[in-house]
Amino acid sequence: KIKPKTNWTSLEIIRNCDGFLVKETDAMNILDWKTKQNNVEVPFCPARVVLQDFTGIPAMVDFAAMREAVRNAGGDPVKVNPACPTDLTVDHSLQIDFSKCAIQNTPNPGGGESQKPTAKLSPLKVQPRKLPCRGQTGCKGPCSAGDSSRNSGQFSAQIENTPILCPFHLQPVPEPETVLKNQEMEFGRNRERLQFFKWSSKVFKNISIIPPETGMAHQVNLEYLSRVVFEVKDFLYPDSVVGTDSHTTMVNGLGILGWGVGGIETEAVMLGMPVTLTLPEVVGCELTGTASTLATSIDIVLSITKHLRQADVAGKFVEFFGSGVSQLSVADRTTIANMCPEYGAILSFFPVDNVTLKHLKHTGFDKAKLEVMEAYLKAVKLFRNDESSSREPEYSQVLQISLSSIIPYVSGPKRSQDRVAVNNMKSDFQACLNEKTGVKGFQIAVEKQNDIVPVQYEGNEYKLSHGCIVIAAVISCTNNCNPSVMLAAGLLAKKAVEAGLVVKPYIRTSLSPGSGMVTHYLSSSGVLPYLSKLGFEVVGYGCSTCVGNTAPLPEAIRNAIKQGDIIACGVLSGTKNFEGRLCDCVRANYLASPPLVVAYAIAGTVRIDFETEPLGIGFNGKSIYLRDIWPTRKELHTVEEECVISSMFKELKEKMEKGNKRWNSLEAPESALFPWDLKSTYIRCPSFFDKLAKEPVSPQAIENAHVLLYLGDSVTTDHISPAGSIARSSAAAKYLTNKGLTPREFNSYGARRGNDAVMTRGTFANIKLLNKFIGKPAPKTIHFPSGQTLDVFEAAELYQKEGVPVIILAGKKYGLGSSRDWAAKGPFLLGVKAVLAESYEKVHKSQLIGIGIAPLQFLPGENPNTLGLTGREQFSILFPPELSPGMTLDIKTSTGKVFSVIALFENDVEITLYKYGGSLNFVARRFL
Repeated sequence: KIKPKTNWTSLEIIRNCDGFLVKETDAMNILDWKTKQNNVEVPFCPARVVLQDFTGIPAMVDFAAMREAVRNAGGDPVKVNPACPTDLTVDHSLQIDFSKCAIQNTPNPGGGESQKPTAKLSPLKVQPRKLPCRGQTGCKGPCSAGDSSRNSGQFSAQIENTPILCPFHLQPVPEPETVLKNQEMEFGRNRERLQFFKWSSKVFKNISIIPPETGMAHQVNLEYLSRVVFEVKDFLYPDSVVGTDSHTTMVNGLGILGWGVGGIETEAVMLGMPVTLTLPEVVGCELTGTASTLATSIDIVLSITKHLRQADVAGKFVEFFGSGVSQLSVADRTTIANMCPEYGAILSFFPVDNVTLKHLKHTGFDKAKLEVMEAYLKAVKLFRNDESSSREPEYSQVLQISLSSIIPYVSGPKRSQDRVAVNNMKSDFQACLNEKTGVKGFQIAVEKQNDIVPVQYEGNEYKLSHGCIVIAAVISCTNNCNPSVMLAAGLLAKKAVEAGLVVKPYIRTSLSPGSGMVTHYLSSSGVLPYLSKLGFEVVGYGCSTCVGNTAPLPEAIRNAIKQGDIIACGVLSGTKNFEGRLCDCVRANYLASPPLVVAYAIAGTVRIDFETEPLGIGFNGKSIYLRDIWPTRKELHTVEEECVISSMFKELKEKMEKGNKRWNSLEAPESALFPWDLKSTYIRCPSFFDKLAKEPVSPQAIENAHVLLYLGDSVTTDHISPAGSIARSSAAAKYLTNKGLTPREFNSYGARRGNDAVMTRGTFANIKLLNKFIGKPAPKTIHFPSGQTLDVFEAAELYQKEGVPVIILAGKKYGLGSSRDWAAKGPFLLGVKAVLAESYEKVHKSQLIGIGIAPLQFLPGENPNTLGLTGREQFSILFPPELSPGMTLDIKTSTGKVFSVIALFENDVEITLYKYGGSLNFVARRFL
């Protein structure tokens, strides 16, 4: 790819060439990429693996179960350990049970008799008032002006506790009550899971566990785990990584090759197997120009997402180059790389250059290591030289994007790729109300589009209407590694409070930083109190709103939304906005930059034109517009330089290594085999190894299978295996209730991924699942032998008792979204033998093979409609004794129709894994 013929992947191939899993011909195929792309399979052995706890716990439970199976088969269970260095960050356990400071929206935040305009404040200093503050238990009495002056350097020594400041006094106080309460709830409800992780850290070699409340996995990966270049016993090689989260690509912005794969594939990599992929096309994306003043990195991301989605880069590598790359900070680059799954590419990559080296130096990277890194990358031709633009790398295809043309955008209301210019937001939402129900539309009758539902909340009356905002979350995901956008949100909040603007109290606001470093620079810059004043109070560290862990909306608000059939909205600075993901009664969700999240929260609605309509009325009855409070780039640069300092990174790393008191005091067993508790509802030994095959078997025919579900296009892994709350009427809820749990103790599907009984019942339990047999969104299907309409699990259970196999019919892009292993494991345990779809998301297709489900694809131009299929037929699929990659198979229906499909096995390795019943059984056999 890069002249002379050297690239990141070829170096990894050469390093791991053993003549068996990795052959010399694999390296030659990569070097001959122009003629071999899309035609050959290549193995890739990453330098390390990263996990987060939602996807990490099923992996570690499988490792524990594998030890059990190997022992039962006569092998040595102690030999079952990760062969590849693995880091697991516990960051998805956080739920927002408590939010908002008690002083939010009070008429006079500092006390006194009347509300008056506050004095104008400098960017980094807050002028205190000698009045007692309310709502912060750690602040005692009035604060004097002399005690409030400070600078960022004075507080660097307190990074270990990430000090929060008393609003309007800037005196350090203990962590807010909300953080402490949320942490206490997190450790309480997840004790079993955390004890299992603690056991894993003790007994498994080559794995480290990053404890809760440290930070978000991707940011920890950037700030703490990334090496860029590995140095092991004086041997240098590039840092590379795969992870169980599709947003592992975030490290691509730091010049590290990494991408997300399925949990099943990740487990194989942990055990020393390579990732196998079709040698992809490499698309060069040339960035030119400079972004406008109002455009943030999120705007750039959403714009690039739409461009690349339209360019169809699915299954390809993307590399950014051009003069515009030098205009982007590493934080901007990692933000762009993070959204790679949303535009469908395998990964998106920014080579290491001088900007990268400056960033690493700024964040406390060892000087000697930096010198070695630079020399090594230049020696192997992997260093991007700003001055040699005339010798850009060769690519399969080149796309061009001008940063100068990008304006502020949001994405939604249901998909991240549906970009909407902020200045068109009002009209676009109106169009969504008019459109038929679908990927954007809500089909609200014209006469009901202006309905208003009055609601009483905390003694005041408010009015809800279509477009009203009820959730606003600045959360830990794409933007939290970027100080500029987080500080922009803080400075905007500061100006809003000074102008007299407030956020309505019923809006569920939250601030979930990616790590303590983010809290520290928000605190040291003096903007945190203003975010808190508007309700954006730190609730903890980890994924929350984005994975559906938002606390329920106030009952009065929920009832009003349902009563008026209101299209309520959520606004978040995250990556996922599928309908119903944030909350079942919030149907429209928009992804936006942190400052825009704050702006929309103040406005209270998405039906606003920021150019012509004010955000609200400030002091003295003055109309305040967005342009009045939007921070300038100069302001942001000044604050960033003063507050984001290398000492923060250094001391944050020390905090990570120390852990925290709750984690350090947590007790866990030390036995080689995990002592399974039969009463546990979190950790259960799964049944994947019950039929551990010592030799492969020929694929068995699928005879007279019923269709369990008949689905349409763009079915996401969230539809298949939801990560959010467990509905009280669901099959999983019935199971937990029978175990003696109350709804308050259900926790979430994501937290219970270590229990196969819960996860199997949660498969296809998403309330927004649209099964064509039912005709409306519901986690239901028809059991055809009896004609009953049942929960999907109940129907599958009946089929299994009757000995009847089942398949799934689907449309285009089946398996979109996060690389979620239970989206394959769940259907497998429901008895699904094959999926027949028009097309697949590549990662999910690989996961199906890895668990033993056959991914079949209609021939081009064919689908159930063109073939006259209703889904009520029975299907028989005959596999030949010897499968070959990409071969066609015949399917015969009970009505006599015969048609051909493509078996999507891309190589001999996938065929071998399928014959063994999946990769877990294949790898487990190596220990016997």
